[in-house]
Amino acid sequence: MLTKQRSSRSSRLGLLIGLAGVMVGLVTGFLIGSSKPIYLGLALAAIPFLFCFFTKFEQTVLGLLVLRSSIDSITSIQLPSVFAISIDALTLLYVTVMLLVGRTVKTDRFWWFFACWVALQSLWVILLPLGGLGLGGGFLQDSVREWVRLFTWLMIYLLVMQLKEKLHPEKLISTLFLSLVVPITVALMQMFLPSLLPADLSPGGGDISGALVTSEGTRIRGTIGHPNGFATFLFLFIGLIWWKLGHSKRRWIWLILLSLVAFFYVSTKSLFSLMMLAVFVLVLIAPKLNLINLLGGILLFAIIVGLFASTEFGQQRLNSIANTPLLNPDIDISRAILLSNGDNNSFNWRISQWYLLLKAWQQYPILGYGLGLSIQAAGNGFLPHNDYIRVLVEEGIVGFVIFIAFLVAQGLRLVWLIQHTARGSKQRDLCLVLLAILLSLPVAMITENIWSHTMLFLYWYTISAVAGWNWNEQSPSKSPASIGPPMQFS
Repeated sequence: MLTKQRSSRSSRLGLLIGLAGVMVGLVTGFLIGSSKPIYLGLALAAIPFLFCFFTKFEQTVLGLLVLRSSIDSITSIQLPSVFAISIDALTLLYVTVMLLVGRTVKTDRFWWFFACWVALQSLWVILLPLGGLGLGGGFLQDSVREWVRLFTWLMIYLLVMQLKEKLHPEKLISTLFLSLVVPITVALMQMFLPSLLPADLSPGGGDISGALVTSEGTRIRGTIGHPNGFATFLFLFIGLIWWKLGHSKRRWIWLILLSLVAFFYVSTKSLFSLMMLAVFVLVLIAPKLNLINLLGGILLFAIIVGLFASTEFGQQRLNSIANTPLLNPDIDISRAILLSNGDNNSFNWRISQWYLLLKAWQQYPILGYGLGLSIQAAGNGFLPHNDYIRVLVEEGIVGFVIFIAFLVAQGLRLVWLIQHTARGSKQRDLCLVLLAILLSLPVAMITENIWSHTMLFLYWYTISAVAGWNWNEQSPSKSPASIGPPMQFS
């Protein structure tokens, strides 16, 4: 009987893989007539890749996670979009196969909460062509693109959950450090050999606003689309390196890597990144405050601030704060808006942008203009540079409440994990680092488009999924796996 069941499952698995191959074949045939041969090449490569995906699942998923940081800037052929759609399709295909052959699909309670939140976001996509929002169906493509971006984060979380009990969590996280290699290598070339790089990877490539040009030339961005996105990508790995430092016998290796990443972190010339680092250090040392931790946190922050302030551009950014309503009582909001037209002060420009978008939001305060449509609502081609205003404009008060609830839920989950893991364990310390990172994001969201930093959140949800696994460092009764036991749908 058992042999028959296994034979039946194997035949169903073979059938599904065969059907997937037929689908790839049909797509390949369609793309033969495409004007871009690269798409045909990708489709042909999908056939052996699909075979590897099912036969070498763990290695393939890790390879995809490492690869993603290397292709973010290759927008001339829309490679990041192709990657996102491929991840979505592969995850859904894998889950479907597992269910049909009677195997367990691993999830946790947070994934279900995440799925409900993503489903709620689709309401704004549905309402757009129905005329229920501030903008009409002509912007549906932009709204769908934003929803797919959020959906991909959900699929990444689900895909990583399928590695549970197949890979040790620490091994998975250690593998993610390989995703730093190509971005950092390209960043070095952007600083010293920019002429050797293709257009998609040049320091100023792909930036339509000219924001990458500074008084010292161009800001580095590695393989990430924008320097600010590169900064948050590096910030996440600074947290992971800090975690590794606390549990490694050869700390000098991690200290060297921390110094290297911190150097590039400062070289992005992102002022908001200093605020993130300050919150990160404060949260990290608060629970176990002692002289060593305090001095270590202060030293890390002082070194990075010192490096930032040592450059002419950094000094200009710090001095520019004095000419804003924040530090100058003689400048009110109205004057700051007027000054923003010609003083080249990014802070005053932000105040002007926020005022413009808040005036637009007042016309459609309940449901806003549509998911991912804050640029269109502003009418000047720029994002809000404030994620709270962005959510208000795009999704109104309703979406704003849902957004805040989503952030709070992630924080509560990490607090629960910290409370239910053994003190001093690697898992507990990782959750504390993640909590410190998470609490820094709402601060940065005040002046930056953090929500648009795809690389940050893609790796964030990868690590967040791993943080909830059972790391076998405590008794089963207190295992964080109770957050979401593996579930089988039938």
